[in-house]
Amino acid sequence: MTEPIDARVAVYLDFDNIVISRYDQVHGRGQFMRDKSRNLVAAAKGADPENAEKLARATVDIGAVIDFASSFGTLVLTRAYADWSAPVNADYRGQLVSRAVDLVQLFPAAAYAKNGADIRLAVDAIEDMFRLPDLTHVVIVAGDSDYIALAQRSRRLGRYVVGIGVAGSTSRSLAAACDEFATYDALPGVKPIAPAPVVAPPVAVDEPPARSRTARKDTVAEPVAEPVEDAVTAPPKKRGPRRAKSPVPVEEEVEPEPEDPQKLATGLLERALRLGHEKDDAEWLHSSNVKTQMKRMDPSFSEKALGFRSFSDFVKSRDDIAELDESTTARLVRLTPSLAAEG
Repeated sequence: MTEPIDARVAVYLDFDNIVISRYDQVHGRGQFMRDKSRNLVAAAKGADPENAEKLARATVDIGAVIDFASSFGTLVLTRAYADWSAPVNADYRGQLVSRAVDLVQLFPAAAYAKNGADIRLAVDAIEDMFRLPDLTHVVIVAGDSDYIALAQRSRRLGRYVVGIGVAGSTSRSLAAACDEFATYDALPGVKPIAPAPVVAPPVAVDEPPARSRTARKDTVAEPVAEPVEDAVTAPPKKRGPRRAKSPVPVEEEVEPEPEDPQKLATGLLERALRLGHEKDDAEWLHSSNVKTQMKRMDPSFSEKALGFRSFSDFVKSRDDIAELDESTTARLVRLTPSLAAEG
């Protein structure tokens, strides 16, 4: 966190690229197209459990990407480019809305809409750099070699270019064209790829022994004659009034319960410390810089709203996450050695 306080950052996400690349990284190259995952929704009722599980394992943590971008300075704009009518993209609505991401709709003109996001993203980025002369950093979240020219032109215009891509699906030339490049898996807060669940083989069920033909012949049951009412003498059946069909009950969308603010603040502190250690490569960080980073990631953060008189008191209450050094006038904080060792 040695960047100047007035650093201003623009983030551009080729959303289709990052989602498809992550899916192929988890399940194998080209598997996204073979599974036809574009039209799948993990949480939909009646969805194939196997496909839902595969989507869940390959979910991209958008918050980790945006948090890493915010470590370079104040985010002035964040845009994501994709066809948002595709169910696999619409499934990220909660993550994107919570981080105030501007969604740019790309209507596919062809079957695969090749280069649709690439051209629109590059045009917008160049326009923004001329429209916002105080823009200092450009973060490109993609791995295509098509963005090499954008990275080179952004550097020529005096911007610090940061690239973020998925390992195995990123062009080496794009990484070389950026001032700094990070792989998605190495971002603080990103969980490692979970192993595929082991499916137990079906248990064989012993079938009952087949009955012999002679036994079946001997035990054939004679048909029982049912009593038949005389059509003439039988009284007519009275029919009651027709009942109106009850409408099909419509399931109401249940809103998720709000998360515990104390728990959210703890996770925010841990992620800010991990970002600080990665950026500065220092054992101790200034507590003021850590708080600034937390406010960048979540502007609603306030230690007083959580019941603490100062940020130092807040850090002390999380002694399993952070250690505070008050031996000097400059208060220093660091991630606990046990958590730092986990990486």
